Amino acid sequence: MTNTIGAPGSEWTRRDFAKATGGVGLLGLAGCTVPDQIGSATAQQSDLPAAGPPQVVDVTEQNNEVTLRSVTSHLPVHPESTLGGPVQLPRVWAWQADDREPSVPGPVIRTKEGEDIEVTLDNTDADMPHTVHFHGVRKTWENDGVPTTTGITVQPGEKHTYEIPANVPGTHLYHCHFQTHRHIDMGMYGFFRVDPEGYEPADQELFMTIKDWDSRLNRMLNGEDVSYSPRNRHPDVFTINGRSAPRTLHPEDGSPVIVSQGDTVRIHFANNGYMSHPMHTHNHRFRLVEKDGSQVPEAAQYEQDVINVAPAERKTIEFEADADPGIYLMHCHKVAHAMNGDTYPGGMVGGIVYEEAMDSDIFTKLMNYAGYEG
Repeated sequence: MTNTIGAPGSEWTRRDFAKATGGVGLLGLAGCTVPDQIGSATAQQSDLPAAGPPQVVDVTEQNNEVTLRSVTSHLPVHPESTLGGPVQLPRVWAWQADDREPSVPGPVIRTKEGEDIEVTLDNTDADMPHTVHFHGVRKTWENDGVPTTTGITVQPGEKHTYEIPANVPGTHLYHCHFQTHRHIDMGMYGFFRVDPEGYEPADQELFMTIKDWDSRLNRMLNGEDVSYSPRNRHPDVFTINGRSAPRTLHPEDGSPVIVSQGDTVRIHFANNGYMSHPMHTHNHRFRLVEKDGSQVPEAAQYEQDVINVAPAERKTIEFEADADPGIYLMHCHKVAHAMNGDTYPGGMVGGIVYEEAMDSDIFTKLMNYAGYEG
């Protein structure tokens, strides 16, 4: 069973996690401070709907068509009162695919090499213009999604369909290209995956978008009396798939890497922020097998444990789950990015969790920190 987004696949059920966590209450971890919240600004409550975790949309299963909408939402980055939380972005612009839950990042739009897909941007209920720009694949001029060079802007009350050929296999991304500096920073980005002919998925396959946020923008557009300029950007929130640690370890709302001994693990990284992030895996050495839609020749692959992901880059890594079964971190090695405010750990931190370690006391503690109730 392939795990396509980061939360457990069908082989992992709520019952499995309930059994692992038991009825133990919140326990302390040595070296961690637990203030009530990161600060009133980022912890502000919102009446807007919550943006959920990203889902995979296999457009080959729905006549090669998908409809995207923008839904004004809030982002519960780490809603629990643990490890520097709660952390909330009070206003984001989430992508919604068809009738699915709005999410930040947006849904993973997945197809196969050689298919032509139609992506309809439904802006009929929106209050601002948007477009959709796809990286990687070669398309006609008018389908590039850039308003200043194509002359096409999807205004409020309008719909527009983009014809996107899946002619470059690999991992790409998409985002709104109207006032790009603002709309990406408000959450309008996602993965576009084109599986090559004869593609063989790994035992565990995950998509992870890393993102740095300056919460002043989200707060300003939510009506707070704060000032923000993209020329004076100071990120204070750091996420993997829209969540900060320990929420990243939540089995449904986060993106833990759940493995069994001997699994082949493939992780597609994309950076939709504006800073570079060196991602480090503990106790596992991986190979870079794909970059920006191009396969890395086997002769050029080598084992490493830190890989830098620059803005808009996509890098796919692969490794074997052959370590001593346990729980290992995977995090940005700019350590200030592994924090929630002034609290460490937090931020851009995930984990590789072996099935054999899921009945341990420390796993129970982590699930409680993540806010998982079973």
